[in-house]
Amino acid sequence: MTDDLSSIGLDEDQRELASLVREFAEQVVAPQAYEAYRSHTLNLDVVRQMGELGLFGLPFPEEYGGQGGDYLALGLAIEALARVDQSIAITLEAGVSLGAMPIHRFGTEEQKQEYLPSLLSGEHLAGFGLTEPEAGSDAGATRTTAHLDGEEWVIDGTKQFITNSGTDITRFVTVTAVTGQREGRKEISTIIVPNGTPGFTVEPAYDKVGWNASDTHPLTLQGVRVPKGNLLGERGSGFRSFLSILDEGRIAISALATGAAEGCLEAAVDYAQQRTVFGAALSTRQNAQFTLARMRARVHTARLAWHHAARLRDAGRPFAEEAAIAKLVSGEAAMDNARDATQIFGGNGFMNEYAVGRHYRDSKILEIGEGTTEVQLLVIARSLGLAG
Repeated sequence: MTDDLSSIGLDEDQRELASLVREFAEQVVAPQAYEAYRSHTLNLDVVRQMGELGLFGLPFPEEYGGQGGDYLALGLAIEALARVDQSIAITLEAGVSLGAMPIHRFGTEEQKQEYLPSLLSGEHLAGFGLTEPEAGSDAGATRTTAHLDGEEWVIDGTKQFITNSGTDITRFVTVTAVTGQREGRKEISTIIVPNGTPGFTVEPAYDKVGWNASDTHPLTLQGVRVPKGNLLGERGSGFRSFLSILDEGRIAISALATGAAEGCLEAAVDYAQQRTVFGAALSTRQNAQFTLARMRARVHTARLAWHHAARLRDAGRPFAEEAAIAKLVSGEAAMDNARDATQIFGGNGFMNEYAVGRHYRDSKILEIGEGTTEVQLLVIARSLGLAG
């Protein structure tokens, strides 16, 4: 069902990685997916096993405990997981792109040595506190503030929709905060806030439409004090740093969306071949065949898009437009394939015990999170010189 991986430029190590994670997904992740979804519980034993496989360390240097790989390798792992469980896939994606990557990209050597080894091993998770009630796509509307009081930052504000922020193994959340004014504009910086810091409250988890087994919380910061050295990157560079992290994250989310679209396709093909309707297999009906064919085309296109963006990123070339295209195409592919797969399944597709039912609930966020569809269109339009 899947593309011949050798035909799209993967080397032997990359094919082995994709095969390894696919097997892990089918044997370890899939069997627990429905119960975790039903109980709204992130299975930390699965997270631990992902850490043992080295998945959290894939795109990081070996000197910090990483695997010395790249973003393409990370995407292959995320795609394989998302076929069977988007909640586990987003746990890996956020743990790498939003948890560890900001430390690796912008941290001091001391911060890297302190935080990266446990994040890359899967011993700990970390979150990235950007979104606020009044600051989503318009991240510049950030209202959380931080000011220096001697040798400490004092932080006040709220964050929402923060992944991996409240698990038993969450070590810290990196938050964006307004730390002053520059040339009449907000100076936004990023600061590391360890979980358990007085005044830092992880509020009760959300009751979400989908990604039920993913850990997501609102956060409240009231007079939170952390050392001055917890500043991540240069003061005032938080917004710029966030944008670069988000560009990379869009590639990883695109891989997740591609895996979800593929999982829906595979399930729908199997079901159509087994389901008898008016004396014949559903798969013999032309309408079903055309639906499945369109689903296949979406998977293929989405995979090519995120692979291209990942290769540009790994080659050190500009990739923001290609990442936006991949996010746009793959997010719509996941949502469209989830809808079509649910229709193929009929009433069974409306039941959460079937993976396509969970994909249907899960996939809508792929058109919203890490940049909405409208934001991707704006990025693409601007790359065409359409300012305004």
